Amino acid sequence: MKNRTKAILYLIMASILWSTGGILIKYIPWSPITIAGMRSGIAAIVMMAYIRKPIKLKKFKVVGSIFYCAMMILFVTATKMTTAANAILLQYSAPIWVAILSGVLLKEKIQRREWVTIAIVMGGMVLFFMGDLQTGAMLGNGLAVLSGIAFAGAIVSLKMVKDSSPAEIPLLGNVLTFLVCLPFLSGITLDVKSVLAILALGIFQIGIAYILFTEGSRYVSAIEAVLIAVIEPLLNPIWVFFFNGEVPGGMAIIGGAVVVIAIVWNNIQKSKIGIEAVNS
Repeated sequence: MKNRTKAILYLIMASILWSTGGILIKYIPWSPITIAGMRSGIAAIVMMAYIRKPIKLKKFKVVGSIFYCAMMILFVTATKMTTAANAILLQYSAPIWVAILSGVLLKEKIQRREWVTIAIVMGGMVLFFMGDLQTGAMLGNGLAVLSGIAFAGAIVSLKMVKDSSPAEIPLLGNVLTFLVCLPFLSGITLDVKSVLAILALGIFQIGIAYILFTEGSRYVSAIEAVLIAVIEPLLNPIWVFFFNGEVPGGMAIIGGAVVVIAIVWNNIQKSKIGIEAVNS
């Protein structure tokens, strides 16, 4: 139970750091691909300093890093081709894909309670973004769904790490993302604001956040990890409110509350089951 509690705190901290991405990216006048590449390059250095040992390449690590790279690039591209609300909502269809993949690859049994939680969370997410959702831009919407599948694939790959740090997968994924984006990194205009923002993105929003997420994911199921990560998009408008003064709408507040309550309820029920198992 102690490890589980620490894991949940790590996952929440990771989600908080991830949520700063939107407001920080606004400060950088570069293309999304350039930002993604530079951010991943810096994050890779942070994660190398954390792991500090050679990585043994194995099939699931390579596959996981490809999923991770695809997630990063697909989401950035989707955000350019559709609305930001559509992109984040469709990416966070990930719990559904995690439930499917973890059942097939990890043999994790998804409880009925967790399926109910997934349904409530997805409903809350729709409410949360209802005022911003738009039709059209179907290619961008499709890429956002694919980014959610890639996110799920990366999370399931993390759970397959047995004899080494799960942080190796996002490290490899960040290196791969940087290499893929490298041709687009020319012609960058450097100024203090952009440099500080990209350093914050690489060090905290990706580097440290993924260290926390991968370590936390050791002690919870794949579906729990991705459900807790749903906190990320809910926090984005809070940062916008503090820094830009934009007030979230009533439906957004209701939707956010629904998501948070569903996640808390699921974890309370899971904890009760764990306590009963220990006492029996």
